[in-house]
Amino acid sequence: MTAVEINFDGLVGPTHNYAGLSEGNLASERNRDMVSRPRAAALQGLAKMRRLMELGLVQGVLPPHERPEIRWLRSLGFAGTDAQVWEAVWRTDERLARAAIAASAMWTANWATISPSADTDGGKLHITPANLTTMLHRALEAETSGRALRRIFPFAAHHAPLIGQASFSDEGAANHMRLCAEHGAPGVEIFVYGRRASDPPLPGFPARQTLEACQAIARLHRLDPKRTCFIRQSRKAIDAGAFHNDVVAVSCERTLFHHAEAFEDRDAALKEIRAACDFEPEFVEVPSAAVPLGDAVSSYLFNSQLVKTGHGLTLIAPTETRENNRTAPYVNQMLAGGGPIGKVEHVEVRESMRNGGGPACLRLRVVVSDEERRAIPEGFVLTEARIVALEAWVSAHYRETLAPADLADPNLVGETQRALDALTKILPLGDDFYPFQRG
Repeated sequence: MTAVEINFDGLVGPTHNYAGLSEGNLASERNRDMVSRPRAAALQGLAKMRRLMELGLVQGVLPPHERPEIRWLRSLGFAGTDAQVWEAVWRTDERLARAAIAASAMWTANWATISPSADTDGGKLHITPANLTTMLHRALEAETSGRALRRIFPFAAHHAPLIGQASFSDEGAANHMRLCAEHGAPGVEIFVYGRRASDPPLPGFPARQTLEACQAIARLHRLDPKRTCFIRQSRKAIDAGAFHNDVVAVSCERTLFHHAEAFEDRDAALKEIRAACDFEPEFVEVPSAAVPLGDAVSSYLFNSQLVKTGHGLTLIAPTETRENNRTAPYVNQMLAGGGPIGKVEHVEVRESMRNGGGPACLRLRVVVSDEERRAIPEGFVLTEARIVALEAWVSAHYRETLAPADLADPNLVGETQRALDALTKILPLGDDFYPFQRG
């Protein structure tokens, strides 16, 4: 089957801010209460999308969520106009307010787990939105993410998020990888988990993904057990700040690029993956002596996109990898070594990086057949003209800066609603996509 992998990047929302809400995400915690630059953040994301298009890749886009999440706040007993609700929640509970205004849905790698039709029994694309139960601000996202994905992929088998309970904590594609001989061939799906539901609580950062969630999604997606792997992420990596597997590993076709300490039992993990493949996988392992875990996390070397271009495999890396004195020489050595990764492209996504999300966090990968690609509504796959329109939209509606005190401004509610209403005239979301549009 002929197929293509499309990167669907999330548009950074108008309320992009640094609230430090994500325990275990070192950048998020370190930059708490910095002044953010929403306009620059969104334009940086669009510039990355344009660069991937210039490299010959198909590029998609996903919409920001409505923030502040006024409907959720009303469900907690706040009343009045939307602006009055927002003023009241800031007076009453700043923790709730910060969760309600988080723009974390920009990291679309957490939106869902997606299995291509080549991998599933029945030959349909399967989608399960992530419940993101570990963090309050992210647990608000599943409904909107699922609604957007249903509109973009009307041909897919859509599943409800798993029950929002700790035993089935699910973080989406950030803990999911796929290896294949080529995109359209049946692949090996690799689920990476941090804990079992029965594990006793451990000191250190939370392990967000459970084995039980991975197993449930594999069943829902009707995957072949012989081509499905469940690999445990190393506790050491989690405590170093690798809150998701995609901070220490990334894959593309037959290549797995990973840190030597990404998995709890490295030898067993690679053996299991190799045994599941009916092709020869290529493991590009970065030793700790070359890049310690701390440098891998701070530079987001592995939170890069690994994509197939006309030049072979290209690593779309944040500029921070070029500035780090451990990752920069390693990348040069890797490129000179003649391995499967033959090129690196550096992109500037510093506003996202400061909040704990690199290039890979900003995109959700979807492998679609030619027929499935034609069924995606026009408008969700980018063209240069559509990027120009989105850049103009950002420039017209986004604030240049947001200081922590600015978040309490009741005018921000109306500003973001007007911005999102205008967005639905650019992307084919419909005039009832956002809750405020439905009254």
